[in-house]
Amino acid sequence: MQISANNPGRKTWLHVDKNSDFPIQNIPFGVFLTRDDIITIGTRIGDTAIDLGALHQLGYFSDIPLTDDIFLQDTLNDFIADGRKTWRAVRNKIADIFDIDNDILKNNKKHKEVVLFRLDEIEMQLPIEIGDYTDFYSNIEHATNLGTMFRGPEEPLLPNWLHIPIGYHGRSSSIIPSGIPIHRPQGQTLPQGAKDPVFGPSERIDFELELAFITTDANDLGEPIPVNEAEEYIFGLVLFNDWSARDIQSWEYAPLGPFLSKNFASSMSPWIVTLDALEPYRVQGPKPIKAQMPYLQTKGKKSFDINLEVAIQPKKAKETVVCRSNFKHMYWNMSQQLAHHTINGCPVNSGDLMGSGTISGPTPESLGSMLELTVKGTKPITLKDGTERNFINDYDTVVMRGYCENDGTRIGFGEVKTELLPVFIPKKK
Repeated sequence: MQISANNPGRKTWLHVDKNSDFPIQNIPFGVFLTRDDIITIGTRIGDTAIDLGALHQLGYFSDIPLTDDIFLQDTLNDFIADGRKTWRAVRNKIADIFDIDNDILKNNKKHKEVVLFRLDEIEMQLPIEIGDYTDFYSNIEHATNLGTMFRGPEEPLLPNWLHIPIGYHGRSSSIIPSGIPIHRPQGQTLPQGAKDPVFGPSERIDFELELAFITTDANDLGEPIPVNEAEEYIFGLVLFNDWSARDIQSWEYAPLGPFLSKNFASSMSPWIVTLDALEPYRVQGPKPIKAQMPYLQTKGKKSFDINLEVAIQPKKAKETVVCRSNFKHMYWNMSQQLAHHTINGCPVNSGDLMGSGTISGPTPESLGSMLELTVKGTKPITLKDGTERNFINDYDTVVMRGYCENDGTRIGFGEVKTELLPVFIPKKK
């Protein structure tokens, strides 16, 4: 089935600003609470949210074999489990319904009143029930920078890094949508020069600029996913801020890796941009430095040209963009990550989330974490309001954005925006 929704010449009868992340060629999927306090699955064109549950009930998807309640749910998991054929058919149909030359819904005032919403009339929700969450460490610039900081420039990469996509299993219960604030975590840290740890608030809260992909039901226990079939099981991507407490991390990470330093919060953008929508922005990834094993060797363009940025906004001040990077810098691509994740027979389910790992580029302004940007906190960044940051302060808001652009067409992710609050203080009973 062709991806007719991607036609760059297609226009819509809905209003779309020139530089919108959400033209009719995007058609992302999300979950929102309507003005009538009804949770529904929807999409977005321009600044208009579209209730797919209502659209389906009104018969607009009658030519696609869908269950009656497929969009009347509080997560996208069942829709995702239907597979790529269904996702593509639904996106194509939505593009047809809102095409400028299609008057069926355009001229039906009664239907439009129940299907269309302004963005200020809805409240975005976490779009999926995340059963499992894996975070990778697949960007060579980031891995090299951290290795140089902690082990020196002689051998910054560990011996396994160029052979396998490194990853760890994270905590899904603390993944939150954009707009939900988080609290500064507490834990054990080892002060410089000390022999014994102390307990208290983390003093080195950091962001990690990532994208994350969401999978569908893919394989049975014991069945690996072939690397060149992996994309068939990837629904789409979101912006992802994998918050980190660097001082807690440096004390706890040996021998088993990140734990409390990572599982206190991760933030994701609410609209899932499908792999189909990103198809026009494929690019070749970095050339392997060492020969990769056959099960990790991919064919064709498996990376995507996605521009990324991070801004820090202090309370009651203007934001300062501190990082501009690109997803194309990923050394290990999504297909390799999913193939490696399942090569031992690990099953993957609908709604599983896989973080890319920090996305840093080759230039000083493209570093995807404060740890790198400030060289472990030794070279602070000056913000527009004149204040300095070694790491993230209380009441700072971190904003991440991402978009693709070529031939006059722009596909974006919107933003993931999270404020850091002070340590949680329980209310007195």
